[in-house]
Amino acid sequence: MKTQNIKQISLEEFLAKIEQAKKGGGVDLSTTEDLSLAVMNLISLEEHFFFTAMKTGKDEYLDTSAEIRNIRKELLAELMPNHEGESWCASKHLLSTTMRLIEVGNKLQSENKKEEALKIFKKAYKTYSIFWALKLKLINLEKIVKASKESSQLEDLVAKLADCCQE
Repeated sequence: MKTQNIKQISLEEFLAKIEQAKKGGGVDLSTTEDLSLAVMNLISLEEHFFFTAMKTGKDEYLDTSAEIRNIRKELLAELMPNHEGESWCASKHLLSTTMRLIEVGNKLQSENKKEEALKIFKKAYKTYSIFWALKLKLINLEKIVKASKESSQLEDLVAKLADCCQE
C-alpha cells in the first residue's frame, strides 16, 4: 500500500493560516501544547504503573496502567484527529521520547552536569519539534528522517508557534 504524500506548506503560509484562524477566534495553541504535555505525562504514568506491578507482583497496578492508557488514547485522539498510517504511533513515541529526554536532562542538571544536560534538552526540543511538524502536517513520516537532520527549521517553527499562542 502506497502512502499518500501530505502537501507541505511553507512557514509563511502556515503562519498566515494561524493569523487567519486567530481572527476568527479558532486557535489556542497553548491549550494544544498543554495537552501534548499531559499526554507525555500519561505515557510516563503508564510505564511507572507497569514497572510497579512487575516489581511488587501486584496486578492491580496493571489495571491502573490500563485506565491511564485509555485516558491517554482519548487525549492523543484529540491531538491527532486526522492521523494517517503510522502518524498516530509515531506521535506517541515522539512525545514519549521528549518526556524521557527531559527527565534525563533534569537528572543530569541536578548532578551539576550542565553541559550534558543542555545537549539532552536540545535533543528533547528537537524531538518535540518533529512531533509538531507531524501533527501540523508540515511533514510526513517519509520526510521526518531528512527533517530531523535539518531540524533547525522545525525548532524555528515551534518558536514561532509560541509567539502565536493565545493565552
